[in-house]
Amino acid sequence: MTRKGMRIVLFRPPPFSSAPRTPSPHTSSPPSSDSIVEENLEVAKTFLARWGPDSTTAVSLFQGDDRDEAWQFIEVVKNLHAAMQCHASQDSSSDKLVRAHDLMSTAMERLQKEFSQILSVNREYLYPESVSRESSMTISARSSVSDFELKTEDEFGIAKESISEVERVSMSAMADLKAIADCMISTGYGKECVKIYKTVRKSVIGESLYNLGIEKLSFSKVQKMDWDVLEIKIKSWFKGVKTALKSLFKGEKILCDHVFSASLPIRESCFAQICKAGATTLFGFPELVAKYKKSPEKIFITLDLYEAIADLCPEINCIFSSTASSNVQSQAVSTLVKLGENIGTLITDFESSIQKESSKKPVPRGGVHPLTSYVMNYISFLSDYRGVLNDILADWPLPTKLPMPESYYGTFKEEDSPITLRFAWLILVLLCKLDGKAEHYNNVALSYLFLANNLQYIVNKVRTSNLRFVLGGDWIEKHESKIKLYSSKYRRIGWSEVISTLPADVKAEISPEEASESFRNFDRAFKETCRKQTSWIVPDQKLRDEIRISVAKELGALYGKFYAENRVRTERVSESDPVVRLSPDDLGNYLSDLFYGSGSESEGSGSSSISSSHSSPFSAVFSKEIRLDFFVK
Repeated sequence: MTRKGMRIVLFRPPPFSSAPRTPSPHTSSPPSSDSIVEENLEVAKTFLARWGPDSTTAVSLFQGDDRDEAWQFIEVVKNLHAAMQCHASQDSSSDKLVRAHDLMSTAMERLQKEFSQILSVNREYLYPESVSRESSMTISARSSVSDFELKTEDEFGIAKESISEVERVSMSAMADLKAIADCMISTGYGKECVKIYKTVRKSVIGESLYNLGIEKLSFSKVQKMDWDVLEIKIKSWFKGVKTALKSLFKGEKILCDHVFSASLPIRESCFAQICKAGATTLFGFPELVAKYKKSPEKIFITLDLYEAIADLCPEINCIFSSTASSNVQSQAVSTLVKLGENIGTLITDFESSIQKESSKKPVPRGGVHPLTSYVMNYISFLSDYRGVLNDILADWPLPTKLPMPESYYGTFKEEDSPITLRFAWLILVLLCKLDGKAEHYNNVALSYLFLANNLQYIVNKVRTSNLRFVLGGDWIEKHESKIKLYSSKYRRIGWSEVISTLPADVKAEISPEEASESFRNFDRAFKETCRKQTSWIVPDQKLRDEIRISVAKELGALYGKFYAENRVRTERVSESDPVVRLSPDDLGNYLSDLFYGSGSESEGSGSSSISSSHSSPFSAVFSKEIRLDFFVK
């Protein structure tokens, strides 16, 4: 009976006249146990003559598509066992029982040989990766085959149409293994069956893990490795861990559960003993990495390891759910704990490294300090792991008493997430460090420009990374207002000398001589200030334009009015040597050269020379924003 080349074998009693009988409660005069045992002995003897373990006339009971002989052999063994049990209850010292036991031992030897042969011959078809890929329809069909209860040829044919040749062979082998295991377990030979299965399957798991690049390493061996070598092994672990869990161990559990479905304790114990060592090695490796020599940069690969284990935990708990394999779950939990502790320690060490940074040399031109870029790059990368870090940092709260004025951290709220509190705190530690570094500038205006530059860099990093989700819009707005405050202080201090050259009331009437003196002083102070500040730098274009426009507005408003009131009178005083050398338009041209860091710098002040040519796109901005508003009476 075939469909699409498949031979379908329906389970039925052995079709020969000497079929053994078992006691039946429905017969009016049941045969004696002696006759039942004798009959089963004869049948078993006949079968074993052909299929004994030492038989040279046949290769395998489970070969090809025809399983008639195999099923008959298993049925004979089951009937022999049933007859032995029946007879033992009446005469436990009978010679027939001794003969039956000898035949049963011979039959079990044959089944053990078949079991081992199926496992070995079909090794490539029984790889867990192949087993785990089979669909639920395949598994259902396979279960039907293993129980030998297929109702019709069509039923089996429909299932077969959806599977590959590999899966077909795998199904057939699994069915044969289950049939043998059921028989051996039911007749009291489960231990022998499990021993064979574990020996073969352990080697399959070991080989598969090796092919995935997973190897057992000791703590001392890992500690002695160069980081480059360990990093290669970590990459192999990342590449193989999902396959190992979702295909290798999951497939082995499917196979083990199927083959030993007759006994829950056997299948749980068998699976645990096969996979426990490999799984412990797999999920214990990240813990060894966590104990490796620490450095702040290793936090990211540690977070990747933590995230990988955490993501796999539901499947780990599902696959290794039994008591027998619970130590695998324990290993995964232990690894997560150790990784979490390592990450918490690395963040604490990172904070300490910020506080211990002791460089005193001012950053040239008031630019962004290397500490700022390093810390913010580090924190912004950390924000990519905000979900994982939130769980970890819950166990690493900030100290109750913070070593800063309350005004620094008063915006923290109890309901803020652990990661929000920790990241805001790290940035505060950085800002306080920058405040100290600003004091190393000899020029106070430059120190405020330095603070504005660094805070602008920090805010930009927050805006353009996942930090914006961690710290929120209120944090960004608060620190943007601080940038404006620093910029305002820079403008007030940096240009105070220039503003002081003009009268307090620029519209007040003064003598031509006084006006001339003010024009000369303004020209000298303005050009000297520009000369100093040409070497200063504002890397952020938006901040650079905002500062220049704000300076231009303030100077333009004052100088434009003074210029309009006094230019004509001063020109009459000295026509040969004009005292008014700067028009309102010229201010914009000079200011447009500021903050590119193009001049030569002197220590602490950033003094420089200024070119005589002034032309840049900023002139247009100056004219539009300033001149029209302030220079027209």
